[in-house]
Amino acid sequence: MTTQAVPREPQQDRSRATRQRLLEAAVDCLASVGWAGTTVAVVAEHAGVSRGAAQHHFRTREELVTAAVEYGSDVRIAQMRERLDELADRRPSTLDVVTLLGEMYTTPLFRAALQLWVAASSDEQLRAQVVPLETRVGREAHRLTVEALGADESVPGVRETVQATLDLVRGLGLADLLTDDSPRRGKLLGQWAATLDTTLGR
Repeated sequence: MTTQAVPREPQQDRSRATRQRLLEAAVDCLASVGWAGTTVAVVAEHAGVSRGAAQHHFRTREELVTAAVEYGSDVRIAQMRERLDELADRRPSTLDVVTLLGEMYTTPLFRAALQLWVAASSDEQLRAQVVPLETRVGREAHRLTVEALGADESVPGVRETVQATLDLVRGLGLADLLTDDSPRRGKLLGQWAATLDTTLGR
C-alpha cells in the first residue's frame, strides 16, 4: 500500500499569508485597543502567530503599524469603490450615496485610522507616513463620491459641497466612536441629502 504525500504550501505563500494576518490583526487591534495597546506581541497573539514570526516580518511596532496604515488605506479605498459601484448599478439617489458614505466612516477600519491620526498628531515620524496615505484616501473618496452622485464640478459650489459631504460623514464617524449615533446620523444625512440635491440642481 502506498501513501500519497500531501502537497505542502509553498513557503512564499505561507509567508505572504502570515504577513496578511499580521496586517489585518494590527488594524483590528488599533480599532479595539488603540495605539497604546497595539504592540507587536499583542498583534502576533491576535493573528495566531508567534512573536518571532511577527518580528521576522516587522522588526518594530513602527514598521508593523506603518505597513498596517498602508494596508488599511488600500482596503478603505477598495471597499468604498466596491460599495459605490454596487449603487451605480441601480442609479442611486443622493440619500443612498450619503448614507453609504456615513456607513463607511463608522467601520473598524475608520476607527483604526482615527487611532493613527491621534498618535500621528504627536509623533513626527508616524505623521510623515500617515499624512500622504490619508491624502490619497481623501482624494480617491472625493473622486468616487463625485462619480456616484453624477456631480458636475464645473458648476460653482459643487466641488466644495461634495467635500463638505465627506467632511460631514467623517465628523459623524467621530461622534459614533463612543456611543451608537446612528439615529441622529440618519436624520442629519437625510437633511444633508436634500441640501446636496439643491446644490446639484435636482
